[in-house]
Amino acid sequence: MPGNKYNCSPVTPRTRLERLLRERELRKSNRSFQSSEEARDSNRDAEILVNDSRSHENVNLGLPSEGAFLNGVAAARAFLADGCPRQDGRPSKQRLLVVANRLPVSAIRKGEDSWQLEMSVGGLVSALLGLKEFDAKWIGWAGVNVPDEVGQRALTNALAEKRCVPIFLDEELVHQYYNGYCNNILWPLFHYLGIPQEDRLATTRSFQSQFDAYKKANQMFAEVVKQHYKEGDVIWCHDYHLMFLPKYLKEYNNKMKVGWFLHTPFPSSEIHRTLPSRSELLRSVLAADLVGFHTYDYARHFVSACTRILGLEGTPEGVEDQGKLTRVAAFPIGIDYERFIRALELPQVQINMKELKQRFAGRKVMLGVDRLDMIKGIPQKILAFEKFLEENPHWRDRVVLLQIAVPTRTDVPEYQKLTSQVHEIVGRINGKFGTLTAVPIHHLDRSLDFHALCALYAITDVALVTSLRDGMNLVSYEFVACQASNKGVLILSEFAGAAQSLGAGAILVNPWNVTEVAASISYALDMPADEREKRHQHNFKHVTTHTSQEWAATFVSELNDTIVEAQLRTRQVPPLLPTEVAVDRYMKSSNRLLILGFNSTLTEPVDALGRNGQLKEMELKLHPDIKEPLKKLCDDPKTTIVVLSGSDRAVLDNNFGEYNMWLAAEHGMFLRHTKGEWMTTMPENLCMDWVDSVKHVFEYFTERTPRSHFELRQTSLVWNYKYTDIEFGRLQARDMLQHLWTGPISNASVDVVRGGRCVEVRAVGVTKGAAIDRILGEIVHHKGMKSPIDYVLCVGHFLAKDEDVYTFFEPELPCESPPPARAMVANHVKTSMPNILSSQSGSRASRLKKQRSLSTLEKKETNPRSADALQPVLQDRMSLHEGASVLDLKGDNYFSCAVGRKRSNARYLVRSADTVVALLKELAQFSSSP
Repeated sequence: MPGNKYNCSPVTPRTRLERLLRERELRKSNRSFQSSEEARDSNRDAEILVNDSRSHENVNLGLPSEGAFLNGVAAARAFLADGCPRQDGRPSKQRLLVVANRLPVSAIRKGEDSWQLEMSVGGLVSALLGLKEFDAKWIGWAGVNVPDEVGQRALTNALAEKRCVPIFLDEELVHQYYNGYCNNILWPLFHYLGIPQEDRLATTRSFQSQFDAYKKANQMFAEVVKQHYKEGDVIWCHDYHLMFLPKYLKEYNNKMKVGWFLHTPFPSSEIHRTLPSRSELLRSVLAADLVGFHTYDYARHFVSACTRILGLEGTPEGVEDQGKLTRVAAFPIGIDYERFIRALELPQVQINMKELKQRFAGRKVMLGVDRLDMIKGIPQKILAFEKFLEENPHWRDRVVLLQIAVPTRTDVPEYQKLTSQVHEIVGRINGKFGTLTAVPIHHLDRSLDFHALCALYAITDVALVTSLRDGMNLVSYEFVACQASNKGVLILSEFAGAAQSLGAGAILVNPWNVTEVAASISYALDMPADEREKRHQHNFKHVTTHTSQEWAATFVSELNDTIVEAQLRTRQVPPLLPTEVAVDRYMKSSNRLLILGFNSTLTEPVDALGRNGQLKEMELKLHPDIKEPLKKLCDDPKTTIVVLSGSDRAVLDNNFGEYNMWLAAEHGMFLRHTKGEWMTTMPENLCMDWVDSVKHVFEYFTERTPRSHFELRQTSLVWNYKYTDIEFGRLQARDMLQHLWTGPISNASVDVVRGGRCVEVRAVGVTKGAAIDRILGEIVHHKGMKSPIDYVLCVGHFLAKDEDVYTFFEPELPCESPPPARAMVANHVKTSMPNILSSQSGSRASRLKKQRSLSTLEKKETNPRSADALQPVLQDRMSLHEGASVLDLKGDNYFSCAVGRKRSNARYLVRSADTVVALLKELAQFSSSP
């Protein structure tokens, strides 16, 4: 696609699915270019695993050595969007900026200008291990405070060799941002633990200061990203620490390719809405092009939160806000399974496996590997094991539970309390069921090195993962990768993200149900060999297919294609209104026509979800800042203003009665000048027999849908569910539409129009575009116009059904032989205004503009047999020639603008009612007094 520098293929697939399938095949073929290099990488990793026996603490206890990971990052082969070869024949790379809270290394200062780099802990580091398809650079905090410039410069240089860029945060900012807002508010909330209670005013203020620090830290990350960004880079933001980063990056450069991925669960909207800064965080994340989660559940919760909290439109693709689509999808993370398989073949691991088998000979080994954290469900796991031992005495001396609990946040009272609780339970069980030579539970408050962990995985018979809430939990993946020979059973909490991927091969349990977990332990230990084999094969196939490489490549592929999709959508989106041009043309014109909508165009801003009181929001009020400029425009003798709305006549009277303008109510079916009486532009043969049937349907749905209401107008009925529960309102609207389309009025002469959280039923042919013809005729008659209208501004937040008002003034397509009716009309117009048309007919024909708006009388004369011919009410007041109006817009003097929506037939877009107010203020400055 144009604009994608990585696409060198002249043939572009037609659909999104075709493009993604093509990307997948190209990724596979590109990897064949690297086969020899991968073999060398494999040998180098094996050597490093043999030589490096240091212990590294890891959330998932599967971290590589420092050299293995850094070599993988430094030599990362970038993802190829389309397989364009480089000059040396090898695939080219796409630059990837990975932005996370922490770098993949931790820095230890050894002198004023020297640093030692060691491996960082974290599941993200483990997941991105071995990525070789990106020209990757990692941006993040180095985990150390460096106040002096000399130390910062030295650390930056040291990390540059590892393709890492440090962010320098001072101690106070780290305390407020990381320990405060991230770990004290967001992390508990996302794991369904709730946020701390605000029992003191000082606590409330500290929350606010933490939120301010959070935004400041995100801004600092954005500044560093800007310094290293090059056009075409993919920026991949990670986790809840950086929820403001997509917004800050897009504000800097809207063309950046920005993705955001969450490595924790995303809570349901009912939980997320308790967060005071809920809306700001959601809108900031929505600035990204692609938002990724581990599971469909988390993605669904995010879309639901945007819908319920922000009032935005949720679609199968993601979240849409005024035509801008943020794609939301699930990307289950994986591991580098080959690294575990290779490790099992190392002599050191083989020796560990042999020792463990001898140590636990004659006993089944159960394994738990977790952080010592509230969400990991360690107490629940141990209590379930205790119940199992009570109910199955014959297993007491034949099974052992090895629980590895890695300490975290040891200075936090809640974690200290959890540690004491676990120790107490373990001590009680061992004292109750242990013997002088053996105990049922071996509990370790520390991490194991990688080799020891792989050996432990390999000899385990049953792995027990009982997370109360977990984003994914890669321990379950690591266990499966090491079970090629043993075919162990995985008992997995249904509240872990991995349950969505490994659920068919694992035994899913509710960790809160101790009885169920105990029964699952018994079932797993007694499981037949053939069932163990089948379950393992299912899990192993998933782990080896959905690797960390494939996860990252798929995410970047989807992100690249999301940009392509956005480009295709943008081509169909009109540009923003050029305000300066519109004002300049207004100044130079002598007979102007302004057609303005009302709702969401001239009204004061309201809460989209109606939280400030539904009754107040239902009463449409004129924007307070527009009254003065609107009055000045109305008093200009060169300017004619028409408010064209679907609202009732009384609503327009209440808001515009004091102005010198024209009011067109109910989509233009009723018209009056504010100094005159209402007249109708409806056809005499308009059938309204369907009204009672529709009214009964609307009454029924209003009764069963709380906070909905309907309006009965003379030419239409409108059912509004703007203030109802969004999901419930949509379901009710769907049922209503189904009934209206197939029910007793299915054959009536009506149009059923679905708008923004409303359903409207109106007579066929009742649109703003159909009414504008008659309205212009009345205006010409009333004002006795002798010169053509040379400037038209049409602005409104109209339904798609009413956007024919925009196209009414647009050029007509040329045709070889104009229809007879059009020739008759042209002759008639020439006779009605000969002085005006004699000098302009040639230029008008060459521009193919609609240079006239015919009155109802003219239409009737032109085609007297037309069933749709409108008949004016005040025929005795009008002559044949007085109903004609001439438009001379000179090509560029017409500005049609859609307010707050991007998919429109209008020429231009206007963001909101505030923008309309600003525009009218500028026009009013150049208006003359009567």
